[in-house]
Amino acid sequence: QVQLVESGGGFVQAGDSLRLSCAASGRTFSTNRMAWFRQAPGKEREFGASIRWSGGSIYYADSVKGRFTISRDNAKNTVYLQMNSLKPEDTAVYYCAHRVPGETNFSSWGQGTQVTVSS
Repeated sequence: QVQLVESGGGFVQAGDSLRLSCAASGRTFSTNRMAWFRQAPGKEREFGASIRWSGGSIYYADSVKGRFTISRDNAKNTVYLQMNSLKPEDTAVYYCAHRVPGETNFSSWGQGTQVTVSS
């Protein structure tokens, strides 16, 4: 079991930046990939970005490509999401997720952190 705790959300203006952090604890040696998802009010949760824990293999949703950057610090068991040029449509609860080797789904999730972008 892996526990995930997100932080860094907040209320910002359009065009501002935020950096989200997700600290993992527990069976972190079993990490294959970590990701950020988001869920806006009244909408389905959607994929944002993911990164392979051993390096390389980064994916972004088209909606955030070029503005968001996912990175990791293996020593700190932490994954980050640098969000630049934020737009009101980026307003959502952002969730960190963890996947173990051999699985296709992300099985551990954080509690989420709210990001609100005002126009």
